[in-house]
Amino acid sequence: MEQEAEKSSIGMGSSGGSDTDGSEVVSQVRKMLFHRMLVGIQDGRFFLGTFHCIDKQGNIILQDAVEYRSTRRSSPSPMEQRGLGLILIPSSCRISCHVDFSIDEQMSLLKIKQ
Repeated sequence: MEQEAEKSSIGMGSSGGSDTDGSEVVSQVRKMLFHRMLVGIQDGRFFLGTFHCIDKQGNIILQDAVEYRSTRRSSPSPMEQRGLGLILIPSSCRISCHVDFSIDEQMSLLKIKQ
């Protein structure tokens, strides 16, 4: 199953929040480390790789990434793929972000604050 990681929940820039909010976001992002992540960008391409890190600006680094893009030609496969390795995806280009988790891991990320 895939869990959508919203830009606002993983953007770790200073937002004027308290320290506990920041450390809670960091712990949630740490749970996503080394899981498979699918990232969509504005031009229609998708990248699938292992989530390696994210910086304060929200740029994502994927390891062992594969690029998928639509082919508009009449070919047996509608998607073309190529291996890229280690890539950086700028937050300004990103439109979607999905992380592959087990059900238990998804539930731990969705705990309600009290």
